[in-house]
Amino acid sequence: MPEMGALLLLTQSITAPEELLNLSLNAGSIAPEGFVLLAMLGTLIVDLAGERAAAKWVPIISYLGLGSALLTLAIQWNGPIEPAFLGAFLSDNLSISFRIVIALSTLISLLISWRYAKQSGSPTGEYAAILLAATLGAMLLCGSTDLVSVFVSLETLSVASYLLSGYMKQDARSSEAALKYLLVGSAAAAVFLYGASLLYGISGSTNLEQIGIALISSPSPISALALVFVLSTVAFKIAAVPFHQWTPDVYEGSPTPVVAFLSVGSKAAGFALALRLLVGCFGAFDQQWKLLFTVLAVLSMSLGNVVALAQTSMKRMLAYSSIGQAGFIMIGLVCGTEDGFAAMVLYLAAYLFMNLGAFACIILFSIRTGSDKISDYAGLYQKDPLITLGLSLCLLSLGGIPPMIGFFGKIYLFFAGWADQQYLLVIVGLVTSVISIYYYISVIKMMVVKEPQEASEIVKAYPSIQWGSSGLRPLRVALVTCVAITAIGGVLSNPLFQWANNAVSETPLLQEAIAINQQTPAPLG
Repeated sequence: MPEMGALLLLTQSITAPEELLNLSLNAGSIAPEGFVLLAMLGTLIVDLAGERAAAKWVPIISYLGLGSALLTLAIQWNGPIEPAFLGAFLSDNLSISFRIVIALSTLISLLISWRYAKQSGSPTGEYAAILLAATLGAMLLCGSTDLVSVFVSLETLSVASYLLSGYMKQDARSSEAALKYLLVGSAAAAVFLYGASLLYGISGSTNLEQIGIALISSPSPISALALVFVLSTVAFKIAAVPFHQWTPDVYEGSPTPVVAFLSVGSKAAGFALALRLLVGCFGAFDQQWKLLFTVLAVLSMSLGNVVALAQTSMKRMLAYSSIGQAGFIMIGLVCGTEDGFAAMVLYLAAYLFMNLGAFACIILFSIRTGSDKISDYAGLYQKDPLITLGLSLCLLSLGGIPPMIGFFGKIYLFFAGWADQQYLLVIVGLVTSVISIYYYISVIKMMVVKEPQEASEIVKAYPSIQWGSSGLRPLRVALVTCVAITAIGGVLSNPLFQWANNAVSETPLLQEAIAINQQTPAPLG
């Protein structure tokens, strides 16, 4: 019997570390990313068999991978919160909600991509693989809780985005966009690394929670410098003024489906990074970074919406529009309240459908006419009622016209800002929303009000509408889905409100920040 007890003790001593390791790794937390990775590898393997096989199997593999990832994320919702990979990743409701937005944005971007890629002569297998790689980096970034995992995820997203921007190799504008994006993005990565090195030097750890504790216990001027560097990287990722210079050129020169993904998926990852770093790490500098973000939000809303008035290209107009939209979302971040954080999540989900719906219409018009100029949309309602209706509803929603989903998203943001006494942000938001409505309605007026003889030459020569061509049916599914959700999602938005509120109420990181915010007297605006 003693020998049996000794053997049992020895067995326990051998297996205990393995059990501890499995518990610490908790690899099931990144099961959704695993499905995306398998889909990416599958598309690359199928692409080796030739373009004909790729055109047939790549969409199916991509849909299966992203669908499985979304299903797994739904299963993980409200699950136990356990650190994964020795504290480098956390799958809480906050990260799950942002990962759902990113995976959906990729799925819709792929649906609207196939015909565009085929018409431009681009290999679909490589394109899908790079887009899935960007998705993988963006999803991992949402849950990263360590400086190393943050940087690796950020660069995975960034490098894939550079490749996507320059994917139309025969187009000089696409190559120029990729070069500009690469140069500015490399500078932003270097700035982030310098800030991260300062944080590691101060705390002796790369874990964001440990860094936050160290900054609270011993704040210093070096910590403030690190905050500036990190905030610059976040501002670059979300295209906030004055870190927005790359956005108009990259949006105009990149392939339109790529712009659709960057405008939603990459922006969502940037806001997830902002929450992880600023809320979770720089709690000791809460007032300072909120003041800086207040300035960024005011500048982004003002410049983005004012400059959009003068644009003649649809993609360039939506680029400046996305800068303004980032300013609106920053209102929720500055508030630091439960309503503010929930409004952020809700508006990003609404922005996903209304912005991608608009891009689906732009892509369809580009496929049929080859044009991107706003003036060429004149009289479009006579030839293509679907694009006219879809684009009109999505633009009205982006402007915040009721009863579209964008109206309820903005109302929630403004309500949270007013309740937190951020009067400056709310007033600027209301004024710039009115400005945005002007240039959105100008496009709608051009499509609808023009007399038949005043239609553009492009519309007069508009080809007959045919949906049987390869890749057009998935585009129509994406367009109709986005437009339908945009149009009726506002009226039936209660489940979306509950989902956004649950994402905040069940996330310990945000609840701790909210409790601290309630103890501080002070409005910034």
